[in-house]
Amino acid sequence: MRKIFIMLAVAAMVSVAPDNANAQFGKGLLNKVKAAAQNAVSGNSSSSSKASSGSSPSNTFGHSGGGVAQANTGSKGSGKTYYVSVTGSGRADGLSPSTPKKDIQAVLNLIRDNNENGATVKVAEGNYLGYMNAGYIEIYNWITLEGGYSPDFSQRDPLKYITRIETDQSHKGTNGSKGLITLSKLDDVLSNKILGTVTIDGFMLNMGYENNYKPNDPTKPECGCPSKNFETGRMLDPEQQVQHQLLHSDAAIAGNVVIRNCMFLNGNYFGIQFNTRRGEIEISNCVFVSNRFSSVRIDGWDKKTGTSSHVNFHHNTVAFSWCRTKVMEDMGYGYEFMTAVNADVHHNIFLCNNYSALARTHLLSGPDAVIEAKRVTNIYDNAFFMNAADLQLPAPGGGTWTNVKCAQFDELDEKTVPKVDGNFELQGGDTFLNAIDPDYLEAFSTLKIVSSSSFDRNSAANMYRSAHGQNMRGTEIVRPSMYGNRYKFDQALKLFGAKPGYGAQRP
Repeated sequence: MRKIFIMLAVAAMVSVAPDNANAQFGKGLLNKVKAAAQNAVSGNSSSSSKASSGSSPSNTFGHSGGGVAQANTGSKGSGKTYYVSVTGSGRADGLSPSTPKKDIQAVLNLIRDNNENGATVKVAEGNYLGYMNAGYIEIYNWITLEGGYSPDFSQRDPLKYITRIETDQSHKGTNGSKGLITLSKLDDVLSNKILGTVTIDGFMLNMGYENNYKPNDPTKPECGCPSKNFETGRMLDPEQQVQHQLLHSDAAIAGNVVIRNCMFLNGNYFGIQFNTRRGEIEISNCVFVSNRFSSVRIDGWDKKTGTSSHVNFHHNTVAFSWCRTKVMEDMGYGYEFMTAVNADVHHNIFLCNNYSALARTHLLSGPDAVIEAKRVTNIYDNAFFMNAADLQLPAPGGGTWTNVKCAQFDELDEKTVPKVDGNFELQGGDTFLNAIDPDYLEAFSTLKIVSSSSFDRNSAANMYRSAHGQNMRGTEIVRPSMYGNRYKFDQALKLFGAKPGYGAQRP
C-alpha cells in the first residue's frame, strides 16, 4: 500500500529497521526460540493439571487493594435455567435439555422481556451468531451464560465441546459496531448499589475469518506473510476494516462481571473493552491471542471516588497483542490499567506483546488528581516472555514512555504499584513454549519493518502544486514482515493448561 504525505522536502531514503520501538528484540532471541524447541520435552504431561492449591484460579472474588462492594442483586433472581443447542428449535421453550432453543439471542430477549435477572443459560457446542446470524449476541440482564456443554447437556468441558462465536466476511454488514458479545443496559447513575452479576463462562470468540488480510503469499514482501505455514498475510490497517471489539459494553456497568474459561482471538479492535461504574470484575482462566490495540481495557466511570470498581485479572495467557497500525507507533498492549479502577494482575503469562505487556499510561490530573492518588494497582506472580516492554509508564519528563522490564518492578513507586513480588521472565527452554504456534513465534522473534520514502520536486504533480502555492508531496511505503496475521484457532486452544499455576489452566 502506498501512503501519500505532505512535505516540503525530503531526500530519498530506504531503511530496514529490525530494532525499533514497536517490538524488535535484537539478535539471539531466535536462537532462544530454537533452543526451546530442542530442549522442551515432546508433549506436556502436565498440561491437564490444575494449578496448585496455593495459586489456582478462583471463581470467587479476592484482591489485595481497593474495597469494592460484593454482589447484591437489585432485582430478585428468577433462578430459571434455559438450554440452547444448534440442533434445537426456534419454537421450543428452551426450559429442558430435551427442548432446547436454537438461538442464544432468542433466550436473551425472552429474559429481557420478562426481566428475569438471575437466570442461567446453558449452551451446547456449536457456533452461535445471534438473531438471524447477525454476528453478535447482546446481554441485557444479570445472568450466567455458560458454554461448553455436550449436545445432550450431560457433560460440560469447554475445551472438548467448543462453544464459539466465530464470524466471517458475511457479517460485516450486520454486526456493525457491536462486540461479538455486547453488554447492554446494565448501567445505573441514580444509585450506588451493585445491581447484580453477569457471568460469561466457556465461550471462544474469534474474528479471524471476518478480518481483512493480505494474501498468504510469502514471495511478496508487501503481503507480510513470513512463510507458507501461515493462513494469511498481515492484517490490513484499521481504515480497511469494520472495527469492533470481541466483548464490549454499550455504556458503563453498575455491577459485577465474571469472565472465565473463554478465548479472545484475532480481534481487530480490542479483545475486551468495557466501562465499569462500580463492582468487581474478575477475568480468569482466559486466553487472548493476536488482538489489535489492546487485549483488555476496562475504563472506570466513577468520577466521585475512583474506588468503586476493581479488576481481578488472574490466570490468563495474553499473547501477540498488536499495535494500532502496521507502522507500529502506538498501542499493542496486553492489559491496560485504566483510570478510576483498582486492579490486581497476577498469575498471568504475558508473551510477545507488540508494544508492552502492561500499560499504566492513563492518569487523572488537575481537580481529579485526588482520585488518581487513591488508585491501587498491583502486579505480582506473573510470567513474562519476549514483550517489547513488560510495563509502560509515562516518562517523568513527558513526551514519551518509560519502558520497564519485570526485573525492574521493585524499583517502581510503591504508591503507584504497591505489590510487585513474584514476577519473572520465562526462560528459553521452558516447556510452555511448546504450546505456542512455532511458526508464529519464530516469525515474531525476527520481525522487521522495511520502509522507504521518495520525493521528486520536479515531478509534474509537484511542479503543478508548487505553481499554485501548495505543499509538494512524496510517497512512503511501510512493509512489516508480519503484523496481526491470523492465529490458528486450534493452536490457541493449546495454551490452556500449558503451564501449571500460571496463565490459563484447563477448565
